[in-house]
Amino acid sequence: MNTGIRGRRRTAAVIATAGALALSVLNAPAAQAQDTGIVVTDLVINNGKPVVVGTSRVVEPSFTFDMTLPPGYDTNHPLRYDAQPFLYQRSVLSPEVQLSLRTCYEVSLKKAHCEGTLSIDPDPSQGQIVSNRDATKWKIGVALALFKANGEVVQEFETRPGGVSLRRAAKLTVADVTPEPVAKGKKVTVVGKLTRANWSTHKNGPYAGSSVSLQFRAKGASTFKTLKKVTTNSAGALRTQVTASTDGFFRWVYYGNTTTGTATSGQDYIDVR
Repeated sequence: MNTGIRGRRRTAAVIATAGALALSVLNAPAAQAQDTGIVVTDLVINNGKPVVVGTSRVVEPSFTFDMTLPPGYDTNHPLRYDAQPFLYQRSVLSPEVQLSLRTCYEVSLKKAHCEGTLSIDPDPSQGQIVSNRDATKWKIGVALALFKANGEVVQEFETRPGGVSLRRAAKLTVADVTPEPVAKGKKVTVVGKLTRANWSTHKNGPYAGSSVSLQFRAKGASTFKTLKKVTTNSAGALRTQVTASTDGFFRWVYYGNTTTGTATSGQDYIDVR
């Protein structure tokens, strides 16, 4: 038996469509929820970072966890047990964010290491993200099941401390600089626009009143430096003036907040003569 990290024996590979769990743990016909004896440890979702979601693209945050099996169960029989993490807001029995893909590897006869992804689809028909109120910290749960030889299913739903923050995706247009070229010591105007996902309309909309950093990287330099902070107007527009001193690249950077992800614009090169 191989119990190392490299060359580990796969015990189970589970693929599910968005919103439906492959082994139907959440819908298994158990008479009563019971203690399965399965112990899930070291559960980490999206590497502990917030999950940023836009208006159309399906996002699949990663997860990893270790699973220890109860007496009478071992990794030689992976179809007799199951463990699936999920995210929910309202009821642990009706999670909005469920499994997309999962693979488990044998660590020992009684322990497996599992990794995979969840599925978050902003399409309103999926019922996962329905309004901007969903940009908050979501609760974490784990669905556990044992499949007995007599056909009985023992099922358990665990809640976990902490949570996972879902944030609205932000976008910045290229930092457009005029005039170009420009004489050294003269003023240039830099414009741009900040938008973010509106989960109520499922379109991107202007993000007003937000502080955005204007940054510059001199030609030949490796890092950007912040020149100033500019606040977006009611249309999400950015506009400011700076003095041209040397050739280089301008960009906008938005650092995000508790409801909105970060964003970095494309760069615009300025030729100073």
